[in-house]
Amino acid sequence: MRCFLAALLTALLLSSAVSAQTGSYFEDGYLGLTQTQLRAKLGPPHAVRDRKSALRVFKYYSFADWERYYKKLVLPENGEDVYAYKRNGVDVRYSFSYMLDPNDNSETAPLYVRLVEIEFAPPAPIEKIPALVPEFKPPSDPTAPAFRSNLWILVFKGPPSPAARFIVRERGKEELEWSLAFQLFTLQGLPSYISLQTTIDRLEVTAQSLQMVRDRQRQTHEPMMNPFSKEYAAQPPPPPITKKIPVPKYAD
Repeated sequence: MRCFLAALLTALLLSSAVSAQTGSYFEDGYLGLTQTQLRAKLGPPHAVRDRKSALRVFKYYSFADWERYYKKLVLPENGEDVYAYKRNGVDVRYSFSYMLDPNDNSETAPLYVRLVEIEFAPPAPIEKIPALVPEFKPPSDPTAPAFRSNLWILVFKGPPSPAARFIVRERGKEELEWSLAFQLFTLQGLPSYISLQTTIDRLEVTAQSLQMVRDRQRQTHEPMMNPFSKEYAAQPPPPPITKKIPVPKYAD
């Protein structure tokens, strides 16, 4: 009984410490901030969008209309703050997704940033992403954990943060470590050889588990060299695949 009470007290203290944090979990400067902290940092959002389904279907509102009326019609965490910028001829749109503190049942429970989406129009080459997103400082080590599929590239950076479990929705999250992750998406699909000129539609900043990727997602996450390293840029492209023309066989 004493062991149970001690474990419960420890969990409550950890939860309180996480909820009372005053900064972000990682160097991106966003994940884990409260909505109040984010708006103090960036100013009022340029718009607010409401995700209509699990798919990428949104409805956009002016911030004034959202505050006056629409935020009363949906769950607080369904409203995503949107900031739009023009950088180097590219429209760069930030969207911040929130979560409520599950341990706070008050009407004024704070919202915490759990995901940052950054969209590019038109799509931007991989080599241009750091210039378009100042907060995006990818690792330069060629051995930094990186993975790919046919639609995205996933790059991990830095050590895990125990506090970051707070913004993770995955079951069994307490058993894993969570690190800063950058995931770059393309709607057109990635070629077999990814060059620095390969274009990207969207960058997501999240907390993900490297252990989960290596242990449970090996079929969908193909390891690759860190595409933001000098060593990757220095690699020659693979030779083009030539298709052999079938030669007809004739009877003697």
